[in-house]
Amino acid sequence: MLERGENGYNEVVAYFGDEILNEGQIDRKKLAEIVFNDSKQLEVLESITHPLIRAKFVSEMRALPENAVVVYEIPLLAESISRQKQLDFDHVIVLESHVEIRVTRLIERGLSAKEAQLRIANQHSDEQRKEIATHLIKNEGSLEELINALSQWWSKFISPEIAK
Repeated sequence: MLERGENGYNEVVAYFGDEILNEGQIDRKKLAEIVFNDSKQLEVLESITHPLIRAKFVSEMRALPENAVVVYEIPLLAESISRQKQLDFDHVIVLESHVEIRVTRLIERGLSAKEAQLRIANQHSDEQRKEIATHLIKNEGSLEELINALSQWWSKFISPEIAK
């Protein structure tokens, strides 16, 4: 979507300018620095990318058989829903973790503490995310623990539906 030649790329570069480019590619770190320090700029970026993401989602869904099981990872679903009509999902899992854990994980991915805090500050609150959830899963342990919790959830809610 933000790769050179894609619609998103062209629109984002047209709005934010060449200063977000590094060797012709969008430098996501530079772009993040701009949008996470200015909520209006974040809204502009989302107004460009969210319709493209939705269109791709709808196109992919239409290409599947009616009874297909589809899992989408949508990090900012709560934020997207507040600005658009909610998409129709049978299940919405919200992963819960303390802010300190989220900050630590973002730092481990290469963000500074300030960048991590800015990103989290620009997201919906835990309560707002819980409002869209059909299921809540704690995500405060290891990746293995999360995978185990998701596997248990799958066995309880999805496997019986597939077996019908």
